[in-house]
Amino acid sequence: MRTVTVVAHRGDPYRVRENTLPSIASALERGADAVEIDVRTTRDGVPVLLHDETLKRLWDFDRPVSELPYAEVREVTGGGVPTLRQALMAVGAHRVLLDLPGATEEAVRAVVGTVRECGAGERVYYCAGPVNALRLRAADPGAELALNWTKPSLPRPSLVDAIKPRWLNYRFALLSSDLVAHIHRGGLLASAWTADTARTQRRLVGYGVDSITTNRLDALHKVLAGRR
Repeated sequence: MRTVTVVAHRGDPYRVRENTLPSIASALERGADAVEIDVRTTRDGVPVLLHDETLKRLWDFDRPVSELPYAEVREVTGGGVPTLRQALMAVGAHRVLLDLPGATEEAVRAVVGTVRECGAGERVYYCAGPVNALRLRAADPGAELALNWTKPSLPRPSLVDAIKPRWLNYRFALLSSDLVAHIHRGGLLASAWTADTARTQRRLVGYGVDSITTNRLDALHKVLAGRR
């Protein structure tokens, strides 16, 4: 029976504010195999945990994080936005999936450099679309990559050869049993995001996916327990 990796989306966001150290800790305490976190860089090049371009939704401060030095981000959020370095130190030996929304080539290099400085290369993997996946591969030839793909098909072989992903990462609604089988025949692993209902999770497990990213860890654990 194929093992399904349980990936916590931005930590445990329905219980604790997303992309924070307490949210990551909550997800790991509740049995996540890996935690997906979003990383952006501040004006002075510090990688921090944040999905949105601005701090408005989570921290009620309507400025792009890319325009702020880290010291100001820390001040306006009361220290609530952790650095990537802090997050990597906090998770110990657990696996971490890094998503880099809106990253520039410079930001990719900063993130990869931080992972390397923290000695976290063996427990970190990345998900990205084609442009940033190629940048990640250039910055770290040995990185484990999940190529985000937004079509109900396989990426062209030349792109797969250039990126060398371990995973193909799809929005859950795009996957089918036939597509998952094709992914496996190509020697890759199939991952799905972000599946929150038990019905969807059960369907994905039936397709044979290798990883599911979810905001609902409790629902996914119940689904996986039911298959045994």
